[in-house]
Amino acid sequence: MPSMLRTDWFGPLAVTVLAVLVITAFSPSFLSPLNIQVLLLAIAVNGLIAFSQMIIIAVGQMNLSVGAIGGLAAIAFAGMMEVWGLPAPLAAVGALGVGLAAGLLNGCFIAWTGISAFVITLASLSIFKGLNLAITRAQPFYGVPDAVKAFGNTTFLGPLPWLLIPSAIVFGLTWYLLNRLPLGRHILAVGGNAHAAELSGISVSRTVIAAHALSGALAALAGVALVARLQIGQPTIGDDWLILSFAAPVIGGAVLAGGHVSATATVLGVAIVAIMTQALVLFHIDPFLVQVVLGALILWAVGINRWREVRVAGALRRI
Repeated sequence: MPSMLRTDWFGPLAVTVLAVLVITAFSPSFLSPLNIQVLLLAIAVNGLIAFSQMIIIAVGQMNLSVGAIGGLAAIAFAGMMEVWGLPAPLAAVGALGVGLAAGLLNGCFIAWTGISAFVITLASLSIFKGLNLAITRAQPFYGVPDAVKAFGNTTFLGPLPWLLIPSAIVFGLTWYLLNRLPLGRHILAVGGNAHAAELSGISVSRTVIAAHALSGALAALAGVALVARLQIGQPTIGDDWLILSFAAPVIGGAVLAGGHVSATATVLGVAIVAIMTQALVLFHIDPFLVQVVLGALILWAVGINRWREVRVAGALRRI
């Protein structure tokens, strides 16, 4: 039990369970099948968004263009089906390719120029969003096949949405990457101390490029999932992802300086955000307060992480 208390996921899990119990006490309809389905759909899509940022946080950087990449991939997915008549699987592969290429561009510019990821991804955010609007003329793509719409809005085994399957696969693969594969260890090592990682033989530039490529692909997958969920290729997809993409990993104990993230705790962070958002809807509270809640949650999580760091530092000094 004491070892469990020290894990990154125990705190978010306790908050999740407590939030569910409190909200259910005031609104029993919170655990209705329909509400569970809506909650799981939000977790499925938002989890992909959170993982796309979590990979970059792990390497000690940030990606401000997550939403712009996801939006560009989303309209590419819908556009390839409507304009070119491509089957949904081929269009999805093409959209993932768009996200992967966008992430590679970010990573290459950061690695080759040495310019801050903040500056590079801020610039690419504007570029990718501009391409989005140039392609769509700010008009949605409506030609989304019925099969794609069904995948984004139907369920299996009761309230479980089909969209949960790709998110669960990504969670498993991300956990395996960070905990079992050399690339994952390299990402965490570079995030922890890039100079030490380089001295140990790790290529910092290749690791940064790989992390941004993965981030772009995950953002693209989130964009594809959202097209299926919304049943339309909306050019505004991704515009509101930035705060959310940071909130879930940080609530999950991610260190913004890099070197420490948790896939499991990030999923629980996504669940906390989804539960809080759904609670605001159930209690008829202004939905614009969601942004206020997200900001407060980020401040709370960062404060908790800082408090833990101070405690560890104090314990080490006493030793």
